[in-house]
Amino acid sequence: MPLIASYAMAVTLVAAWLAWRLLSLRARRKNRSVFGPWPVPTVALGAFDPAFNATEFGPGLDGEVHFISQGDRPAVGGVSDLESWILSVLAKRRTRIFEFGTCTGKTTYHLARNSPADARIVTLTLPPEGHGAYAASDRDDKEHGEIALRESRFTEFLYTGTEAAGKVEQLYGDSKALDDAPHAGSFDLIFVDGSHAHSYVVSDTEKALRMVRPGGIVLWHDYRPKVPGVFRHLNELSKRLPLVHLARTSLVAYRKPG
Repeated sequence: MPLIASYAMAVTLVAAWLAWRLLSLRARRKNRSVFGPWPVPTVALGAFDPAFNATEFGPGLDGEVHFISQGDRPAVGGVSDLESWILSVLAKRRTRIFEFGTCTGKTTYHLARNSPADARIVTLTLPPEGHGAYAASDRDDKEHGEIALRESRFTEFLYTGTEAAGKVEQLYGDSKALDDAPHAGSFDLIFVDGSHAHSYVVSDTEKALRMVRPGGIVLWHDYRPKVPGVFRHLNELSKRLPLVHLARTSLVAYRKPG
């Protein structure tokens, strides 16, 4: 009898684990937690910015941009097509833009190509020969540190040699070493998409919040449970700032009052 009871308990535990796993996978696909919404509230794009308001025909002409799709071979470290479109639309009315994490330079190109003629895009990446400067914390998850280093291998970028390149100021170095004081309150739009290790998300976020001007926007990429550094910090940050999760994306946004 004890053997049968032990077997039944083991079967029950396995079944419970499988059910939990299936619910977790389903929740990830739908950008929700297993038992409810994520801590950062989700809003429709049009509720965040009128440029995304739909017409009876779908997105209006305010959403027209120069755009390169992911196609059938997604770029290394790239954002989704919807996320690229959102960034491109927002760039149309911003003249001072900062990007944490250049990677291939595809997002940099979208920001530069769609921004006004007098816009300046400053983008920061760790150069291939500068990996030794990467300052991981003991509490950072190793996986996302390794991803950050793998994606910091470019010395030429998608924007290189294009008409958009003249708007771009390429910085090289570790973002934790960035002196943000000269940039305080000076950027209209900041995109945080550097290392997703927790200590870097915290550091980049603190700098972005100091660098964004009143009325400006900060966007973070990869808000989802499987990216714990981003997910955990933004959930904590949402307790003191009115962050919003943009529907059907992994983007979280904050518009600075003023």
